[in-house]
Amino acid sequence: MPPPSAGVLLFRERNGSVEVLLIRPGGPFWRHKDEGAWMIPKGAIEPGETAADAALREFEEETGHPIERVPFQLCTIKQAGGKVVEVFAAEGDLDPALLRSNEFELEWPPRSGERASFPEAEEARWMSFDEARRFMLPSQLPMLDALEQRLDGN
Repeated sequence: MPPPSAGVLLFRERNGSVEVLLIRPGGPFWRHKDEGAWMIPKGAIEPGETAADAALREFEEETGHPIERVPFQLCTIKQAGGKVVEVFAAEGDLDPALLRSNEFELEWPPRSGERASFPEAEEARWMSFDEARRFMLPSQLPMLDALEQRLDGN
């Protein structure tokens, strides 16, 4: 079973509608993927770390920007691969053009013996709920419903 993860769904209001910030992961696996590939910044909860602390750390590592407001617990989802993600939400803003993601290494090309570095987040984008539903990983879609319900007061 994969270790539990945590992440933050950042949202803002623009021109009377809500937008959410999603990232497209970096690396060769995600290079040519778009629709159905975007997600929230998230990652593993380290030993001794709370889910909220992990969510804040992962957001800053993957975007280069700290969360300025205290996030609220939104929901828990189980992704298609079995990973359980504690999702937090916070209202905030950042310029996607200023994305500064940490990097990871892997053997690339495969079986070459060479290592290459890739950003954890290749791109960030603000999206409406409708656009996010088109571009987001299908197993993360329930967090959009949870945020909509929370913002509607339900």
